[in-house]
Amino acid sequence: MQIIEVSSVAHIKEFLTLPVRIYKDDPNWVRPLDKDIETVFDPQKNKTFQHGICTRWILQDDQAQTIGRVAAFIDFDTMTKDNDQPTGGMGFFECINDQKAAFLLFDTCKNWLLAQNKGIEAMDGPINFGERDSWWGCLKDGFYEPVYTMNYNLPYYNDLLTAYGFKDYFQQYTYYRLLADKLSPALDSRADRIINNPDYEFKHLRLKEIAKYAEDFRTIYNKAWGKHAGGKELSSEQVLNLLKQMKPVIDEKVIWFGYFKGEPIGFYVQILDANQVIKHINGKMNWLGMLRFAYYKLFKKFDRVLGVVFGVVPDFQKKGVEMALMKAYSWVAHQPNYSYKTIQMKWVGDFNPKMIRVVEAIGSKIYKTHITYRKLFDETKEFKRCPVIE
Repeated sequence: MQIIEVSSVAHIKEFLTLPVRIYKDDPNWVRPLDKDIETVFDPQKNKTFQHGICTRWILQDDQAQTIGRVAAFIDFDTMTKDNDQPTGGMGFFECINDQKAAFLLFDTCKNWLLAQNKGIEAMDGPINFGERDSWWGCLKDGFYEPVYTMNYNLPYYNDLLTAYGFKDYFQQYTYYRLLADKLSPALDSRADRIINNPDYEFKHLRLKEIAKYAEDFRTIYNKAWGKHAGGKELSSEQVLNLLKQMKPVIDEKVIWFGYFKGEPIGFYVQILDANQVIKHINGKMNWLGMLRFAYYKLFKKFDRVLGVVFGVVPDFQKKGVEMALMKAYSWVAHQPNYSYKTIQMKWVGDFNPKMIRVVEAIGSKIYKTHITYRKLFDETKEFKRCPVIE
């Protein structure tokens, strides 16, 4: 077997097409868009390169057939944040069911991380070289069709990771809910107390005012999430660019904001699940793919929305604002012949019991479980799971 660093167009093609062969008999797998994968490795498009380094490899057998792939990276902004040791990352792992091959890929990542002379003592994986909302975690339970930019893998991947010495650092729960389901009477009453208070206001996104909503999102996010484990505060430019990029999968009436005396205090952000179209276009968003996407959106062929983030600033938590945001969305979702039927929430970490309580209170059930694993290079050291957000 031979490890080859990806350095040519031919290598990139092998990196992108290996999963097509691995999942050829799996009806649930959805091939990601090639451009979404390649953006991660493009210094011009992935801002993480401004404070990090990354490389990737393919693994070929003695017949020069690609049987594995992997990437390794260091984000200097987060490698020590909330960690007991400097920690690097491993991701985009795909491999045949062969422990020797998998261990060679993991060793390659470990050795590269150590060779950077940055004091790296552990690696997390499979994770993304970028934000946690994409390509994060190894699917452990709930082998259903994946939602957009969420990892899907075969069950044996977990066995390969744990055999190498990776341990469960935190679990990620994807919650599922029927949009027609109503809040319980108690929660509905709690939501009404907020909604009927004239100091509060709830309204959905309007793309004509995208700059205003981008700033409202940034304000809420930075107060609610920016200082959490692994979190980073967002700039106005970052949020505005993100919303503009998301335009194809945005329906104004599935993104809701809450205000108190005119100040933004909470949001409930959902998008259309692009994988409902992507599964039909074989990784290429060419003109045919764009036409198909436009057709699905225009003729309301999407029936699944993807919950991206749900946040309330600390001063307004536990007051019922979360329920009021859900109730406000129900004004739309409970209309006759509403096209969207289900929601999957991208993931909630087991380190965040407050959010778990919120999503379970509204009737959501765990549908899928991913695991973020951590491998300590010195196995004599005590392993500690991700700290719980208090």
